[in-house]
Amino acid sequence: MMDNGNFNERKNLGEGSEQSTPITARDAWHKKLYGRCDAEAAEASGTLGGSQTVYYGKTPRKWSGGKKALLLFGCILAGVLLLGCITAAFRGVNPDHERGDISGASGVRGSHIGVLYIEGTISEDSGTYSHQYALDAVDGMMNNKSNKALMLFVNTPGGGVYESDELYLKIKEYQEYTERPVYAYFASQATSGGYYVSSSADKIIANRNCWTGSIGVTIGTLYDISGLLQKYGIKTETITSGANKAMGDITVPMSDQQRNIFQSLVDESYDQFVSVVAQGRNLDTDYVKTIADGRIYTAKQAESNKLIDDIVGTYDEAVEEMIYDCGLVGCDVYEFRYQPQQSLFSGFVESVDKFTEALSGNSDINAITDFLNDSNQLPLQYMCEEIK
Repeated sequence: MMDNGNFNERKNLGEGSEQSTPITARDAWHKKLYGRCDAEAAEASGTLGGSQTVYYGKTPRKWSGGKKALLLFGCILAGVLLLGCITAAFRGVNPDHERGDISGASGVRGSHIGVLYIEGTISEDSGTYSHQYALDAVDGMMNNKSNKALMLFVNTPGGGVYESDELYLKIKEYQEYTERPVYAYFASQATSGGYYVSSSADKIIANRNCWTGSIGVTIGTLYDISGLLQKYGIKTETITSGANKAMGDITVPMSDQQRNIFQSLVDESYDQFVSVVAQGRNLDTDYVKTIADGRIYTAKQAESNKLIDDIVGTYDEAVEEMIYDCGLVGCDVYEFRYQPQQSLFSGFVESVDKFTEALSGNSDINAITDFLNDSNQLPLQYMCEEIK
């Protein structure tokens, strides 16, 4: 029977006696599901007097710690992506940060010396060096009558033959068009392509701890993994229009003819390097060849071999030397140094890629794949292999 919303249940209290005990609808439902009410369950488990949560119907789904973390990560990811989109909208989807601000060099007012920093690998864009920025900066100074001189701050192991020669020719153009002095300061390293672009300077001043020289050309290291492939029974086929179209392919041995072809490419660029040094340093070509075997020189060795003119302890000393040599007392010094800019969005995407790669455990596989892909790229370089 029902009394004030309670059910009566007869419960055995002892021998020959029984008593009606009221139970709630909640207890009745719980007993229907589990065969006993809350109080009985608590008594059985030894937790009588404690609190218990009883759900009617289906038990609600609980979120595990992993799912909560995944949800939180998803929310953070969505927020950062939204912020990146907003940032890109204000900056432009593809901002052109590679081109130098020509107005920055041509718009400088007052007599000044322009210092162009050549740092990192001399290539199209190596992170610390932007080829277009360097060319634009020289153009800007060349077209600015307030500019009185150019100093090259060189701290590079070298770079591509193409980029090194193009910058060298641009500096020569500055000299011939303006007839203004050009000095070069060698910081910790100014090897190979770094020396190439500086060779036409009116005076080369090196830090006493500088390494320079490494006059020569490299086409990189060529690998032959044909024996490894044969060991594992792997065969490859490359369809070409000629016997030398795929020369340098790491899956087949290099022929003598192909080796001679590669050597001829290196030799031609080397002869150009020697000619540039001989002309810029006013040295005999045969003499340059005796010291241009690719070796590195210390500042003192370079001075004794006529590759540099002076040795100083600091960059400021080199600037002061140029000022007094060229009668530029009173001129300001403006430094033109490439500063790579990266949007928040692109930086985030790069970080996510690295994070995903780390989680996937494929970093070693990717490294091997990148190595094999890069082995097929054979650029001619004025590069010091030991310190690049």
